[in-house]
Amino acid sequence: MTDQKLAQAHAALPINTIQSGDCVEVMNSLPENSIDLIFADPPYNLQLKGELHRPDNSRVDAVDDHWDQFSSFAAYDRFTQDWLKAARRLLKPNGAIWVIGSYHNIFRVGSALQNEGYWILNDVVWRKSNPMPNFRGKRFTNAHETMIWASKSEGAKYTFNYEALKSLNEGIQMRSDWVLPICTGHERLKDEAGDKAHPTQKPESLLHRIIVGSTNPGDVVLDPFFGTGTTGAVAKMLGREYIGIEREEAYRKVATQRIKSVRKFDREALRVSTSKRAEPRVPFGQLVERGMLRPGENLYSMNNRHKAKVRADGTLIGDDVKGSIHQVGAALEGAPSCNGWTYWSYKRDGKMVPIDLLRQQIRSEMAEKPS
Repeated sequence: MTDQKLAQAHAALPINTIQSGDCVEVMNSLPENSIDLIFADPPYNLQLKGELHRPDNSRVDAVDDHWDQFSSFAAYDRFTQDWLKAARRLLKPNGAIWVIGSYHNIFRVGSALQNEGYWILNDVVWRKSNPMPNFRGKRFTNAHETMIWASKSEGAKYTFNYEALKSLNEGIQMRSDWVLPICTGHERLKDEAGDKAHPTQKPESLLHRIIVGSTNPGDVVLDPFFGTGTTGAVAKMLGREYIGIEREEAYRKVATQRIKSVRKFDREALRVSTSKRAEPRVPFGQLVERGMLRPGENLYSMNNRHKAKVRADGTLIGDDVKGSIHQVGAALEGAPSCNGWTYWSYKRDGKMVPIDLLRQQIRSEMAEKPS
């Protein structure tokens, strides 16, 4: 999509702003089918009873804020149903949602997602490499949180940048268990008194993986529980638009200052690896039409045992066999199939050059043009 079309699509949205107020009311005020991705970090309803202390009797700064307190499970379920319904209305037909939670709430959220018509794609375990210990010693250490990734409906063509996530994982398919640290050190935001600005601030690494994997540059990411703005900060860095909703003024203030200091990466740095199937198709004949290869020029197999001549219509002929670059390669090798793009090379200045380099040159030119 061109920059002009993106601007028109975003004109009705308060992009790159933090909206004040109740998340359901704000979401219901926005146009339907307008959001590409929602990341939601709702209250976990931790149900803490009394204070928590370390073995040295120092008090743990646990989550006991008013926004995490509900009178009953039924009240929490009504709250969950209301915001999920409003969120689904906002998503584009091919949009998706990520919701993060703990054992206190994620199972109730998962049920509500399905009841509202979402289609669950994966549950992803964020395994914390540096979790807080269980100080009472009566349960296992809570070393993970669970995220649910869901499309708006069954059969929706959601965004999944498989190759980009594979590249992030050193060329290995990304699994559904992610080992990442919690916020510590310089990333942990502090308020004016030097205390944690937010008790459950999520690490930027977590949002980086989610946004790279399930959105494209220019997409709009909405966070209905914005907190101190991790979603907005990472979205801005990665060339996405964001909308935050946060009712607590103190959090909005911290998030505003944080995002203001974020610098967007340049356009070239935002490009990610794509699958071969996702790349634009380039017919071999286009190389001939553009004069990159000439009719009558010879191509040579990668093992240098065979050669074939380029014809004006983009086919090859060699050793009494003719056809496409794939058909001729397969026939000469006596193989059931052949990828002609990686099989054939041409000679320039005495050196063998794979024809696939010419295809990549054309694809690069196509990527530079507005879609």
